Amino acid sequence: MNTNNPEDTFSSLSKKRNYGFPLILITSLFFFWGFIHNLDPILIKHLRSAFQLNHFQASLVDSSVFAAYFLLAIPAGMIIQKYGYKTGILVGLFFFAAGCFMFVPAANTVSYPFFLGALFVLSCGLAVLETAANPYITVLGAPEKATQRLNFAQSFNGLAASIAPIVGGIFILSEEPKSQQELAVLDQAAKLAYIHAETSLAKGPYIILGLIILLVMLLFLLVKLPEVTESKEKSTKNFLQVLGVENVGWGVLAQFFYIGAQIYVFSFLLVFAEDAINMKGQEAKYYAGVAGLLFMIGRFAGTFFMKYISPQKLLKIYSVISIIMTIWVIVGSGISTLYALVALTFFMSIMFPTIFALGIEGAGVETKSASSLLIMSIVGGAIIPPIASKISDISGNIHFSYIVPLLCFIIVFLFSLRFKNKKSSI
Repeated sequence: MNTNNPEDTFSSLSKKRNYGFPLILITSLFFFWGFIHNLDPILIKHLRSAFQLNHFQASLVDSSVFAAYFLLAIPAGMIIQKYGYKTGILVGLFFFAAGCFMFVPAANTVSYPFFLGALFVLSCGLAVLETAANPYITVLGAPEKATQRLNFAQSFNGLAASIAPIVGGIFILSEEPKSQQELAVLDQAAKLAYIHAETSLAKGPYIILGLIILLVMLLFLLVKLPEVTESKEKSTKNFLQVLGVENVGWGVLAQFFYIGAQIYVFSFLLVFAEDAINMKGQEAKYYAGVAGLLFMIGRFAGTFFMKYISPQKLLKIYSVISIIMTIWVIVGSGISTLYALVALTFFMSIMFPTIFALGIEGAGVETKSASSLLIMSIVGGAIIPPIASKISDISGNIHFSYIVPLLCFIIVFLFSLRFKNKKSSI
């Protein structure tokens, strides 16, 4: 696959069937949910300062986002099973846009719980979108290229990860927020006015994004997407029974812990820079942008490497390197630990799509149910960051909190060992 030319990639996938434009359209969704997810670190830094939150309270942003995946994944799978992928995508886009627009009343009421509610609604849409788009793109083309295809589409998620921190930094972190000492000298009215001004900065980017998502939704309404031909054999298993199919159960476990690690690494990168090396948010946002850029490069590079190295072997190599880098974040000091944290994002890049593709491999008629369970496992992003941040609050040392991501990467490594003596068909 020539990763330098997306048009050639899509063209090669559509020689026998007209999958080119649908693949481009579906891939755009990966960019949009990547963009919104990678605004979260900026939002956490911003809301933490505005509402004077501790690490655990700030981590509730991630909990609100990823709890939606747990609650909506199975209903999303049922919608897709009954009405098809396109309907699932449209439902997801609707909730995506609605959540974006809810940032306006959240900012106007100066309410942190309202922000969390808006993020939850928005993420309900993302849960439905991911439940539909991830398996759809694996079956929309040659089966033997499924992992490469998913990694390629996820690369645009990585592109968004490199752009979102810069955009968010410009529009949301436009000025360095006041410190607790500066806020302490303000009277109640002045403090409320400051918090209102800070929270209002979040409205613009989310309103614009909501309008764009509505336009994308209209495009999906007008375009006919191919509903892939699947076996007419009907599933006889419930969702719990699907966990026992092939690699599904192991995939769900690995995805749960991987997502928890990824979200903590990205969401608290700016907080780590501030707490560990006293770096201001205005400077740290560029490191977040570099982390996103490396994540994107890692996705494209991973897609290329999979021409020569099996997905499971590459996953094994990258998980070992991630373990080593995370150990340095824990035991090291100074700016080198921030460099290690940023570099870690390159090696995390292939993990989600590779675990996903390996998890649904061989699921057959249970693919949609397996997809729902793998998306449901993204709830790790709601559970792991609060645990890690609580360690940070209790110990007073943010370095120690990365023991939790370390354990997560060890579990991903153990998942990769499952395929040691098995030749994957993807």
